[in-house]
Amino acid sequence: MKKNITAKYKGVIFDLDGVIVHTDKMHYAAWKSLADRLEIPFDEEVNNRLRGVSRTESLEIILERSAQVYSDAQKLRFSEEKNESYLRYLDGLSPHDVSPEVIDTLRLLKGAGLKIAIGSSSKNAKTILKNVGLTDFFDAVSDGTNIEKTKPDPEVFLKAAAMLRLAPSECAVVEDAITGIEAAVRGGFTAIAIGNAASSNKAEFNITSISELQKIILGDIYAE
Repeated sequence: MKKNITAKYKGVIFDLDGVIVHTDKMHYAAWKSLADRLEIPFDEEVNNRLRGVSRTESLEIILERSAQVYSDAQKLRFSEEKNESYLRYLDGLSPHDVSPEVIDTLRLLKGAGLKIAIGSSSKNAKTILKNVGLTDFFDAVSDGTNIEKTKPDPEVFLKAAAMLRLAPSECAVVEDAITGIEAAVRGGFTAIAIGNAASSNKAEFNITSISELQKIILGDIYAE
């Protein structure tokens, strides 16, 4: 029989893209389509710079390679064009796009009484969660629709913690972007790096699999 032991953390805040759901290829395809139309070179090197930053900032990074100067109105149209393309890809998302490992980890954390939230710069976070059937798992969603500053500013995580009614020191942040790890550290959270950020030397923990959160987050919350 297992007994309940006090956990170190009371909440976990997850980045969405690249951690819970992998939509990287969809983002890449949507940006590549726009860049090709504008005849701007776009490759994986540029794409890696877009991780964890807003759509507006991503567009500015892409336009760095353009010989033309665009007006704010044109940039807005480009941003909308990319998002419309991306949303068409998102329509194809389903619960099958979430790994069993992610589902099992979320269930374990919820079952242990922890509060969990999303902290994402994406303005499509709620759409993604709905399409993959994960909306009910999360106690709060802080995303691109309720923040003014994007990562590495910690605003999105601070607002997620406030929604959970927890202090940053009571929460861990799971991120796959270097900017997200920096944001977590700046905000006073425990930073857990995975995926593309797994080699970060700023994170308190570096993991290769989301299932490793069981030991980090729960520790000895369950003991024989």
